Amino acid sequence: MPCMTGRIGFDNERYLAEQTAAILERVARFDNKLYLEFGGKLLFDQHASRVLPGYDPNVKMRLLARLADKTDVILCIYAGDIERRRIRGDFGITYDADALKLIDELAARGAPVSAVVITRFEGQESALKFQRRLERRGVRVYTHRFTKGYPTDVDTIVSEEGYGANTYLETTKPIVVVTGPGPNSGKLATCLSQLYHEHRLGVRAGYAKFETFPIWNLPLAHPVNVAYEAATADIGDFNAIDNFHLEATNERAVNYNRDLEVFPVLRRIMERISGEASAYRSPTEMGVNRAGFGIVDDAAVREAAVQEVIRRYFRYSCEYAMGIEERKTVQRVELLMKDLGVGPGDRRVAAAAAEAARAAVAAGKGSEGVTCGAALELAEGTIVTGKNSPLMHAASSLVLNAAKKLAGIPDGIHLLAPHVTGALSHFKKDILGSRVVSLDLEETLIALSISAAVNPTAEAAVEQLKRLRGCEAHLTHIPTPGDEAGLRKLGVNLTSDPMFASKNLFED
Repeated sequence: MPCMTGRIGFDNERYLAEQTAAILERVARFDNKLYLEFGGKLLFDQHASRVLPGYDPNVKMRLLARLADKTDVILCIYAGDIERRRIRGDFGITYDADALKLIDELAARGAPVSAVVITRFEGQESALKFQRRLERRGVRVYTHRFTKGYPTDVDTIVSEEGYGANTYLETTKPIVVVTGPGPNSGKLATCLSQLYHEHRLGVRAGYAKFETFPIWNLPLAHPVNVAYEAATADIGDFNAIDNFHLEATNERAVNYNRDLEVFPVLRRIMERISGEASAYRSPTEMGVNRAGFGIVDDAAVREAAVQEVIRRYFRYSCEYAMGIEERKTVQRVELLMKDLGVGPGDRRVAAAAAEAARAAVAAGKGSEGVTCGAALELAEGTIVTGKNSPLMHAASSLVLNAAKKLAGIPDGIHLLAPHVTGALSHFKKDILGSRVVSLDLEETLIALSISAAVNPTAEAAVEQLKRLRGCEAHLTHIPTPGDEAGLRKLGVNLTSDPMFASKNLFED
């Protein structure tokens, strides 16, 4: 059960009923052949689960399971993302690795991927290696180049030189889900290419988009929609009123800039493909998005979304310090926080972590001349803290303290015996030759699990670790790879200050 510090704000069953009905209605509208672009994350949608408390991060997979007998799945990945090894932040893995993970997860859940499309392919060697790797494991892989004439020359786009130059992917089910590991994967181009070929074959196929955010029937300034802007600040997305929908229906609906900008061209392309007037008057009508109808506690959702905006500020600030992100991205989220009337200090665990670090400095503790603090908020609202020492990292002491608190273990009892930690320090320093001997979180968790085999107290602490999933945590420094990986595996929502724990440029 996820660690929740607030009320449940989202009803998955209501959402599933609404969403299933909307998709089936849309399929029927297009003679039972619908290409459904899945925006956002198909699996492990942690952003949605953070801003919509109670949202199952795999609810879209549950939706697919309901429609499994009617659904084929195509996975798209942009060749440029493979080439530059783009990272998916919530997992810390590259997009091509995430694509492999997604293929495995879908197969295990009864929705195997029918084909993979490498989009905007320009002969990149890394993309070719990825293609060979999949093909040698029995996965159908196709490459699509940038569409000639796109976006202005509709005559060329809808011709044998444009979409016709792409290989047609044969599918057998009425719903074809087109998904990818992240934004700009080429999902839309793949859908349109398939529509072109389907109509050439005499099939009156249609297109729809399934995008969770922004939520079209929430106000533009609603924190959930603001949180989406924060989540996409690095690619410059922003929300706006769908002017096409307002003109057609006199109803206000929210969409985002890229969908609004491309809609006139997209409508012309679809009309040219089908030879008839478009079924859609606006980007909002093109969607089948029912997430707003699953919200059951608006106050809980607002609170959670505000916290997500603050999390994004900390994340981008750290990425800026590491040279990954640009300053304008951080500034964009600063403006969003200002609009919401909040700041970094409104994250409770951030203030608690800073206080833990100050207390450690006052006590003259810390390691290697740098004192780091950490804090975690448990389900009932209690905040537990930790700090670094010559023995272990702040994240390590934090998790041990949290496990002890949950298990009711007195603070003075050690979960790791001195001879265990001493042996590990000796191994790191004298055998492996590491300059840093304090234990990161991954090392600490391994030591704890080994100790649990002979120590009932450590065993009791291990059993409490699953209760940390979904809890909020903050470090006063950028986590080391071992700390970040350990907290991610525990399912903790981590932020940190944009400060380095060491003056070393390379951590061994």
